[in-house]
Amino acid sequence: RLLAVRRMILAETIAERVDALEEILPMQRDDFAGIFRAMSGLPVTIRLLDPPLHEFLPHGDDEAKQLALDLRMPLDELRRKVDDLREVNPMLGHRGCRLGITYPEIYRVQTRAIIEAACETASEGAIIEAACETASEGVRARPEIMVPLVGGVREFQTLRELIDTTARSVMKECGRRVRYTVGTMIEVPRAALNAGRIASVADFFSFGTNDLTQMTMALSRDDSGRFLPEYVEKGILSDDPFVTLDVEGVGELIRIAVAAARKTRPDLKIGICGEHGGDPRSVRFCDAEGFDYVSCSPFRVPIARLASAQAVLEAG
Repeated sequence: RLLAVRRMILAETIAERVDALEEILPMQRDDFAGIFRAMSGLPVTIRLLDPPLHEFLPHGDDEAKQLALDLRMPLDELRRKVDDLREVNPMLGHRGCRLGITYPEIYRVQTRAIIEAACETASEGAIIEAACETASEGVRARPEIMVPLVGGVREFQTLRELIDTTARSVMKECGRRVRYTVGTMIEVPRAALNAGRIASVADFFSFGTNDLTQMTMALSRDDSGRFLPEYVEKGILSDDPFVTLDVEGVGELIRIAVAAARKTRPDLKIGICGEHGGDPRSVRFCDAEGFDYVSCSPFRVPIARLASAQAVLEAG
């Protein structure tokens, strides 16, 4: 699988990239089908490709030599291609929805894999209620397709049209109708300030507070540990903002975004994803702002559940 992904990344033409993606498609479809079966009717949020592409490429010389052999490519040519993909600041570079804009075939294949998997599981044995309007039994797949790193409505709308067009095509091929939603991560300050416009074409928001904190506070999550403890010790910050949500700054952006989004679309589903979703004080903030859900890494789930229950009880 990794070899096919690397072939896709190193492709120099659309035809080469599509060829590699065709190899990846059944693998992704099987992954999604397995998730839909395991979730048994619960919503499944699937974030489309987000990391910078260079993260999937070799970082050491021995790995590069092996990849050159696997791809039957001269080592110097491989090194040149890897160097071309390097970015000075990749987390603010060619990643997230920007990949979908410049390489639409990537998001098109991911969407196809999601919808094909939903149609496939819907036709299997009766696990719970039907997934499709034309199905009488099968898994009730509930895909929620999430577009990462959106900064404005035109970015999201462009990719929503690609997703919807692909989904309709797959459903026509399969002879089924799968209910799915398309939303976005609000993790760029510009997106938070344009939340009302984005909400007009989105089905849900998920605040990606890890990146939103980095971009709002001009802090690197990976490097700021060298000085943040002193900021907390001296009372400049009350908490590490990557552990407990910075309510005064990042939280204010979230309030602005939620108010604008709900004004445009009162029924918009809103949640949070990231480590803050497992922090009790951050969970209380989310509850106070009317969030529908919190999401966090598995080991934080018990804490998040307890904090959510306490927040509800405190609210009366």
